Parts: sequence; C-alpha cells; structure tokens
Amino acid sequence: MSDQPAGNAAEPPGADDLQRTEAGIRTTVSGPVAEVVLDRPARLNTLDEPALRALRAVFEELAGRTGLRAVLLRGEGRAFCAGRDISGVDPRADDAEGFLADLVHPVLAAVRSVPVPVVAAVQGAALGVGLGLMAAADVIYAGRSARLGSPFHRIGAVLDSGGHALLVDRLGPHRAMDLILTGELLDGEEAARVGLVSRVVEDEALLDRVRALVAAVADGPTAAFVESKRIVAGLAARRGASSGLLQDEARAQGAASRTDDYVEGFLAFQQKRPPTFTGR
Repeated sequence: MSDQPAGNAAEPPGADDLQRTEAGIRTTVSGPVAEVVLDRPARLNTLDEPALRALRAVFEELAGRTGLRAVLLRGEGRAFCAGRDISGVDPRADDAEGFLADLVHPVLAAVRSVPVPVVAAVQGAALGVGLGLMAAADVIYAGRSARLGSPFHRIGAVLDSGGHALLVDRLGPHRAMDLILTGELLDGEEAARVGLVSRVVEDEALLDRVRALVAAVADGPTAAFVESKRIVAGLAARRGASSGLLQDEARAQGAASRTDDYVEGFLAFQQKRPPTFTGR
C-alpha cells in the first residue's frame, strides 16, 4: 500500500487497493484512506448478524493494514444506522445478552482497535447499535438531519452499545434519564452543542466535508495522531465507556428480554402498531 496523499477529497476513492461488499458492508481502500459504508439503505442500515460479522472482519483487517492513515465510516441513504435489525427476530427466543456480547461488542472493539483516526459521517438516525458505532469513531461530523438518542422505550428494551456512558458523560445523569424515559432524539445541532458529536454540517455538504477531513488527516503526521488517539482512548476508558459497562448493559438487556413488555414491544414494532406495556 502506498503512503501517498489521498487526492481530491470531494471525489470517492479512485484507483482502489481494495473494493469489497459483504452482507451490506461496502469497503473501499485507496492508498492511505479506507471508506467503510453501511450499505443497507432500504432498512436504514440496521445491522443483523451477518452485517455485524462482516463489519467486525473489515475493521479487524483495517487495524492490521500497512500504510493506512485514516478511515471514513458512513451509512448510505437517509440514515447512518438505525440500530439492530429486529424485523425477523422472535422476541420469545431472543438471546439479547448474547447478541450484544458476541456480535455488537466485538464490532465496537474492532473499530476502536484501528490505530489511525476513524471519522464518522452521520446523517439521519444513529440509534442503539448505531449510536454506539458512531461513538466508537474518533471524530464525528453530523448533518443537521441527524437524530441521535435512545428509542428503546418503544420496544421494552434497554439502551445498550455503551449508550448509558455516552449520554451520562456528555449530558449528565438527569438529562440522560430524561432522554431514556421520553425517547426524545437530538438533532445534529443539539448533538454538537452538548458534545455528542464533533461538529454539525449542512446535510448536502456532509460527505464532502468529511472526505476533505479524512484526506487532510491522511496527509498529516500519522505517528503523532496515533499517539494522541491512544492517549485519548485511555482517558475515555477511565471516564466510563469500559468493557464492564458494556457487560452490565448486556446483562440488563438479557433481563429485559425475559419480560412480557420486551415481547410486546418487539411484536408491536414488527406489526406496526402501538405497544401496550404492563410493566411485567
């Protein structure tokens, strides 16, 4: 792989060292820049087991790729990622704790394991797994259309993928609980104001701005950036986004999945009707 600059950031990567699509995950590597695209736009880039396995494999491969200097992570279409694809899930047989521990958590770890900066471009929904995936990036640019938060109250489930630590760290416990209880979603401007994302950008300019940033990072002092990323990651881990917190969320999700409300919430979502929760 070449260490030459990435070229015109306003254009998609050109002469590809790698181009592959698997399970709705599209990966392109051109010179020192990789672009990873969640490419299931008809399903708002929700992630099922094959997509999560493919995403983990992509980032684990990128973590060991010689000459890589920057990574762009984005979603195709109207959304970044609206979370887990529960359209075909039977909630009465769902191993929610295992799904998180075996599939989601390794993806988040794989994204963080890439030594060079990972920049996320977020448009539309970033919910559940999508919120955690977004937060695993080093820099996050969001379009004004972005919608971030916890919609889990609609399906009787628990916020997961590191969402508790993220909201409490950036918003404080009271605002975090307010968002969890109400399901209110923050737009890109509010998310930038409170520090959930790095910057807000006009929707139509988002991809060009992020590609320009990634190209600039790839032209920069990679070794210094790698050291800063390592230091920032260590500080962040001490503030709460630790494996222990992820395990606690997974256990809580497992407990929630054994309730009548979880089953009702999933079935109501799948049947496109309002849920009727009983508190059991």
